[in-house]
Amino acid sequence: MTDSSYRPDALIASDISAYLEQHQSKSLLRFITCGSVDDGKSTLIGRLLYDSKMILEDQLAALEADSKRVGTQGQEIDFALLVDGLAAEREQGITIDVAYRFFATEKRKFIVADTPGHEQYTRNMVTGASTADLAVILIDARKGVLTQTRRHSFLAHLIGIRHIVLAVNKMDLVGYDRATFDAIVADYRAFADSIGITDFTAIPISGFKGDNITGPSANTPWYASPSLIEHLETVPVGDDAAARPFRMPVQWVNRPNLDFRGFAGTIASGSVKPGDAVRILPSGRTSKVARIVTYDGDLAEAGRDQSVTLTLADEVDCSRGDVIVAADAPPEVADQFQATIVWMDQEELLPGRAYWLKLGTQTVSATVQPPRHVICVNTMAELSAKTLALNDIGVAEVYTDRPIVFEPYADSHDLGGFILIDKLTNATVAAGMLNFALRRAQNVHWQALEITREAHAAQKGQHPRLLWFTGLSGSGKSTIANLVEKKLHALGKHSFLLDGDNVRHGLNKDLGFSDADRVENIRRVGEVAKLMCDAGLIVLTAFISPFRAERELVRRMLPEGEFFEIFVDTPLEEAERRDVKGLYKKARAGEIANFTGISSPYEAPMTPEIRIDTQSMTPEAAADLVVEHILGIWSPVL
Repeated sequence: MTDSSYRPDALIASDISAYLEQHQSKSLLRFITCGSVDDGKSTLIGRLLYDSKMILEDQLAALEADSKRVGTQGQEIDFALLVDGLAAEREQGITIDVAYRFFATEKRKFIVADTPGHEQYTRNMVTGASTADLAVILIDARKGVLTQTRRHSFLAHLIGIRHIVLAVNKMDLVGYDRATFDAIVADYRAFADSIGITDFTAIPISGFKGDNITGPSANTPWYASPSLIEHLETVPVGDDAAARPFRMPVQWVNRPNLDFRGFAGTIASGSVKPGDAVRILPSGRTSKVARIVTYDGDLAEAGRDQSVTLTLADEVDCSRGDVIVAADAPPEVADQFQATIVWMDQEELLPGRAYWLKLGTQTVSATVQPPRHVICVNTMAELSAKTLALNDIGVAEVYTDRPIVFEPYADSHDLGGFILIDKLTNATVAAGMLNFALRRAQNVHWQALEITREAHAAQKGQHPRLLWFTGLSGSGKSTIANLVEKKLHALGKHSFLLDGDNVRHGLNKDLGFSDADRVENIRRVGEVAKLMCDAGLIVLTAFISPFRAERELVRRMLPEGEFFEIFVDTPLEEAERRDVKGLYKKARAGEIANFTGISSPYEAPMTPEIRIDTQSMTPEAAADLVVEHILGIWSPVL
């Protein structure tokens, strides 16, 4: 099945310079193979590597030995072993991680990502698809269209892959039956039409036997279209990014000496020349390009995918995360969006919790609202949901803490695709695509106020502070916080106590005690406490606030040094022994769901400003400790 045109040996031997020049000028196609478990993705890639002569002699010898030892093809070569590198993959005969491989033909270079078929590794498939131009959707001819076939096709289409190849594999196991092939293609076409895939190329193949991989197969005389390699060599690559307006996210500010200040990045779209008018977003300041600097010297023009350093004619504020764009065609800037989100973490989305949102070189804090719906990949139905679980695909509103530069994902993958990162674990929990900015994000603006927070504080003769008491139910938070406020009041200080139970009678009476509701409870309290601090008050709060992430969210709302985390440290058994409200007894009896310490976790502070051991200290002594600590810090003002 191997075509002799795939052998560059002769040119390499006769003129290596000519071969390298020819190789450098070839276009590059990035593609993925995906589908359900054991559809033959790794075998197909191994076959492509083998037939394109991209395997070294020692690799081939190792492949033959491994095939006999752990392969699944008896004494024949198991091509999947070229790609399945993890021990667990070889033992199970499956793909777990994303494996990238390079190969080339006389006409084109290729980077292929072998993505896993198991549903629990869907996130790995999304990773591989994020940079692909084409997707090869494999289907086992014996099984037909399966759930993962639909899921991966939908994700490929959602991510913006325009070229789809339907590779009906293992045709040798169904006797190369045309009726079987035609039935699968018809079934897939009906599904593809329902999700908006208007065109795809169907090819009957056998990755193991090599049918229709690099050339036509005598076993399928009824199939006259190109082989897989012939199609991959001729499918159009690239997009219209080169013709789109200039965009360059700034990766870093290059300042080797006092006389040079440049802005380095990779051009995402368009082109730029010295003298071009540009705009710095999100600030909106304008300037002109003075030079395009590279390691090999200045350029007269630079375009998409080139890494360059731009110097500007004016001294403008520009830093990492900003985007330099064409002055007359800027993208949008907003802080509220509708987005499509693929959830990739075992822990469910907590609506209202703050995550890091990374879009290109921009990193901001973001919260996700309860999803509008999740999408069933089998029926394409939009189902109601309160959160997103592993592998869910949903549509939700996303709010960022400051405006970001973006374009809809359909127009720009670089400025429309983002990831969400858990702030505590640094794990990537989701991938998303911005659809559009919410209209209210463009119409709501900050109103300039004449009386500042500093003026409010000066009027009261104090610095605003937030004393955040946290601990288990029954630990003594409210008791100690109340005593502290009495002492501050006696000293003539302006303060206010926000108590957890009291707030739930009004502001938060619509919230329950699920993890999501607890997150929203603390977010609202944090916003109210911030406003009170802006008014110059010393604010005390007494909330269980069980999650570190939300306590850190409130800390970041305030200027550095204004937030004091006070851990009222009472062991669970002691808090349960006290049980002044009878809540632990009810929780143990199953009458109260999501009770902190029993059926819901409490994440104790790691480095609180103050720790109170209630087993060795009375409430009065604890209050004195807090006031003494505060007075010691604030003595110049208080």
